[in-house]
Amino acid sequence: MSADLEKPVAGGGLLDRRLFLKKGLSFSVAALTVDSASAADWQQARSPWMNEPGEPFSNYGRPSSHERKTIRWVMANSMAPGNGVSWTPLHDLEGMMTPNGLHFERHHNGVPKIDPKQHHLLIHGLVDNALVFSVDALLRYPMTSFLGFIECGGNSNAGWREQPIQTQAGYFHGMASCSEWTGVPLSILLDEAKTKSGAQWVIAEGADASVMNVSIPLDKILDDCLIALYQNGERIRPENGYPLRLIVPGWEGVTHVKWLRRLRLTDKPVMARNETAKYTELLPSGKARQFSFVMEAKSLITNPSFGHQLAQPGLYQISGLAWSGRGKIVKVEVSADGGETWAEAALQEPVLAKCFTRFRIPWRWRGGMAVLKSRATDETGYLQPERETLIEQRGRHGYFHYNAVVSWAVSETGEISHVYR
Repeated sequence: MSADLEKPVAGGGLLDRRLFLKKGLSFSVAALTVDSASAADWQQARSPWMNEPGEPFSNYGRPSSHERKTIRWVMANSMAPGNGVSWTPLHDLEGMMTPNGLHFERHHNGVPKIDPKQHHLLIHGLVDNALVFSVDALLRYPMTSFLGFIECGGNSNAGWREQPIQTQAGYFHGMASCSEWTGVPLSILLDEAKTKSGAQWVIAEGADASVMNVSIPLDKILDDCLIALYQNGERIRPENGYPLRLIVPGWEGVTHVKWLRRLRLTDKPVMARNETAKYTELLPSGKARQFSFVMEAKSLITNPSFGHQLAQPGLYQISGLAWSGRGKIVKVEVSADGGETWAEAALQEPVLAKCFTRFRIPWRWRGGMAVLKSRATDETGYLQPERETLIEQRGRHGYFHYNAVVSWAVSETGEISHVYR
């Protein structure tokens, strides 16, 4: 490969993102070089599993036993095990879609065991026609699919701490996952119910033991929300809302009410716990920030990140995820020198609105100290802020909607830690 092909585009060894599209990009340190005789030996060698029949068919596939470390990490309340969260292991995944069994969870009182034959959706309040739908009835309606992320408003909240938390990327930022959600557009159902002129809000309520409810503006409901029955092609799993889940594209996870049982149209919000005691934050001005629905642009390098080890100097791929609740990601920049210089990463197609976008860029690590970070820009022009900027804007009373740039420090021995830089 020519020297020009590997000419850095930014400090710290970052290389042109287009190198991934060129022939001759060599990751030679990752492969063994063998002569003809050794190649013949490799060809003739038979591994033990080649000498006996394999496993029979199964009714439902499961991961390899060698991949048992790729799991959701659960943190439940010891006094109330049904109240807690599980994180998606973003640091162990690739691409943009999250497997159903690894999608993050947030429950307030456990996962209800719902019989779909006895479950119904009620639409009432400021409508001319109050309607009750069985699950079977909803399955007969025309459906649409939305490929997009759901992110808990409390995701990444450890970033507000004075000292950086040291844990894997997914177990810090993994209350965010991305799926294909398929179901009935709510605009169709509300057209049948015939909304009254005074209706401005929809109160969505779940069928779990906590009877979780939240207020959503009617305009958003009519714009792009749907009642999802399928996730990634199969019926939604119980921990993610079976048999019905409300999908509110680009908005905080609390609005995506699981086990949906009721939609009540009103002229004002219900002012439930999750929009008063929670999801309301004091700003430096003394005013409170409330109904901050949209998840702003965010990016995260998932590999390499905390818990990964760089074995030796050489060429590596920096890979991560970016997303925005306001639309498409148009650019992700990566720095290997703590933000002194930046290089644009390659975005994996398709790049979709309100969806995870995978980014990649080649990096030649020379064995010295480095600080890796990424920042995303969405189609509205919004640029992901540095931590200092976010704190200046929002103060130090924050808990929700943390979307600051994340920095990973690489030591001379290849160990990686989370730093504020």
